[in-house]
Amino acid sequence: MNVTWEDLGWERLADGVGRRRLPGWDATCGLVVGREGALLYDTGSTLREGAELRAQVGALLSGREVTHIALSHPHFDHVMGTAAFPGAEVFGAVGVDALLQQEAAVLRSDAVRHGVPADEAAAAAEVLVAPTRLVSGQRTLDLGGRQVLLANVGPGHTGHDLAVVVPGEPGVVFCGDLVEESGEPQAGPDAVGARWPAALDRLLALGGADAAYVPGHGAVVDAAFVRAQRAALAERFGVS
Repeated sequence: MNVTWEDLGWERLADGVGRRRLPGWDATCGLVVGREGALLYDTGSTLREGAELRAQVGALLSGREVTHIALSHPHFDHVMGTAAFPGAEVFGAVGVDALLQQEAAVLRSDAVRHGVPADEAAAAAEVLVAPTRLVSGQRTLDLGGRQVLLANVGPGHTGHDLAVVVPGEPGVVFCGDLVEESGEPQAGPDAVGARWPAALDRLLALGGADAAYVPGHGAVVDAAFVRAQRAALAERFGVS
């Protein structure tokens, strides 16, 4: 029997494109499937979540593995499951590799502070994977009959924000936490608020008016929502 996206708790967004809203922080993980490869966008907050995602992808794709991973930004709820995918090429915004190598202990502490069991946080931090494929502008990946665009559109939510754009009808834009639907966008100490609105301008230019925009947390939104959030952030940070 064929397993569907919905059987596994995923939301199908387009042909070969879907996402899972993980429990706890409602963080999104995205999946883009081609004939020869499969790209996962973000990997969850623990090795357990990463392993669950890997098993689900295997069930959905009849045993095929994730071949590429794109990390949206260096916060614990998006990156700490990466070691569950040995052999995958890992992409991130330029500079995020050094940050993850230096701040594994910080991510572990953040995870524990937000409720991740201490042993799980420590295990994930011990084997934290830093990207080896760094994106400074834009990079196109061919997954076999499907191309995806990796775009370093930040800084904004952090200094290292990477979006994934999937052309199609409809197009799908995985935004990471540059866009949030389930609450006000979170601006921590690593946010670059003065440049966040410009990052959303770049997202909108890449995706266009008709794309589905997938936030890092919350329901899928449209371009009008992103424009409204851009205006609110510009007011919040006092920029045009």
